[in-house]
Amino acid sequence: MKVARFHAPGDIRVEDAAEPEPGPGDVKIRVRNCSTCGTDVKIFRFGHHHIRPPRVMGHEIAGEVVATGADVTGWAPGDRVQVIAAIPCGRCEECRRGHLTVCPDQESMGYHYDGGFAEYTVVPAKVLAVDGLNRIPDGVGFAEASVAEPLACVLNGQELARVGDGDDVVVIGAGPIGCLHVRLARSRGAARVFLADINAERLEMSAGRVRPDAAITGPDLVEQVLKLTDGRGADVVVTAAASGAAQEQALRMAARQGRISFFGGLPKDDPVIACDSNLVHYRELTIVGANGSSPAHNARALRLIASGAVPVADLITHRLPLDGVLDAIDTVARGAAIKVTIEP
Repeated sequence: MKVARFHAPGDIRVEDAAEPEPGPGDVKIRVRNCSTCGTDVKIFRFGHHHIRPPRVMGHEIAGEVVATGADVTGWAPGDRVQVIAAIPCGRCEECRRGHLTVCPDQESMGYHYDGGFAEYTVVPAKVLAVDGLNRIPDGVGFAEASVAEPLACVLNGQELARVGDGDDVVVIGAGPIGCLHVRLARSRGAARVFLADINAERLEMSAGRVRPDAAITGPDLVEQVLKLTDGRGADVVVTAAASGAAQEQALRMAARQGRISFFGGLPKDDPVIACDSNLVHYRELTIVGANGSSPAHNARALRLIASGAVPVADLITHRLPLDGVLDAIDTVARGAAIKVTIEP
């Protein structure tokens, strides 16, 4: 079969590999779609400390079961499935407390285990042990199901930030994650959702799909948000971009008792921002992080897609074969697409 393997920064190769076989507790799937994200770009450029090359990349996986291990029950060839990316251990103190997204022993598809940029992949028993293999609902295509993984991360972020009825929400970052934030916020009852980005072309492309109540760009984002909210500010600000400047702006555009989600992580060599703690103190602001998703988030994300509450099909702007994986990564890096999916 064909796979796309990471060998070193700047070195991803599409090459031949033997088909994997499932162990006793594993499930083998035929990958139908594995979508790409900004993390794939970072891995391509810089590698990752959890990846020991060569490693098959790809963590937004959907496909169909072709074989099961001897100890597996409840799954059969032909079942349509979506796979979690982040695999909590299910046993540590954090997992026992229900904090699966911050499991210190978490592993990941495409990092610790071969991922979905392949014709076939094996879903390890550890995924099944935490209910991380999800049935794709009827009416949901494989490409849409692959977007459940990033939507699950967005769902985790918005639950932590308590996005709800009547909120004015600002999403900074008009990439695929920002688009999902806009749509999920609406489904959770937000009154108005504003989308912001410093890249005017990217903002125009994304706003044309998700139709925010306003699309804002330029250096004066704070002033524009205050004007849109009659000086009050936003109830929730989500920084869906790896930008320290955006995080600092988020503090200044939040309303009293507003919630700020630092959704996008910062570069490891520049993770420190200036925080006006008096804004946090006197306005009673809440700042929350957001780290991936739990298996339960993935299941709920699939239901949101299936119900039509969060449409994703129109966000998939590019479909490429496996040998186009480098083109896919380049397209994502240039911000020339919303969602790019690989169809092995």
